[in-house]
Amino acid sequence: MADHNIEGHFRALVGIWEQDPWREFWEDVHLTVESFHNLSIPTYVSDIDLWLACQTRDIILLTANRNDEGVDSLEAAISRHNTPTSLPVFTLANPARFSHDRDYAVKVAAQLLEYLVDIDRYRGVGRIYV
Repeated sequence: MADHNIEGHFRALVGIWEQDPWREFWEDVHLTVESFHNLSIPTYVSDIDLWLACQTRDIILLTANRNDEGVDSLEAAISRHNTPTSLPVFTLANPARFSHDRDYAVKVAAQLLEYLVDIDRYRGVGRIYV
């Protein structure tokens, strides 16, 4: 699931995965794409509530700007509640470059897909920058 502020980035990622050379692989892994709307989560939800909602639903969160400012921040949520079975949060390291550099976007898409297909290996790590 993409954080509300990078839904366009996420659509671009899925668009990359739906093209060759990843198309067949993307179709074979049968990943479900969720959204705030589909899950009835308000876009103004706090970082901690979003992280908890994703964890309880076993949904991977892709974000760009959730930070470590305050007790309800994403970093605070991970620090306080992360367990060895928690799903990681994936964070776009450079969303602006992703938007303007197709080669970079393809590399990010490939790296993220590698993580997603072996997600259990990354449980408990907290956050992964791609």
